[in-house]
Amino acid sequence: MALRPHHEIHTRRFGRNLGVGLTLGAFIVIVFAMTVVKVTQGGGMKDPVAQTSTTTKEGTP
Repeated sequence: MALRPHHEIHTRRFGRNLGVGLTLGAFIVIVFAMTVVKVTQGGGMKDPVAQTSTTTKEGTP
């Protein structure tokens, strides 16, 4: 039983799928690179509440 040749819609679909796949891969690489840079610079996760000012106003205990 011989295989039929690809229809032209399969060729167009493959090109579109390849483009979406490459775009998704590039996005993943960018997010990973940003994560590596942030971790190596020591910018780990910080508690935003702990960064607020702890000074009190004058006259309050």
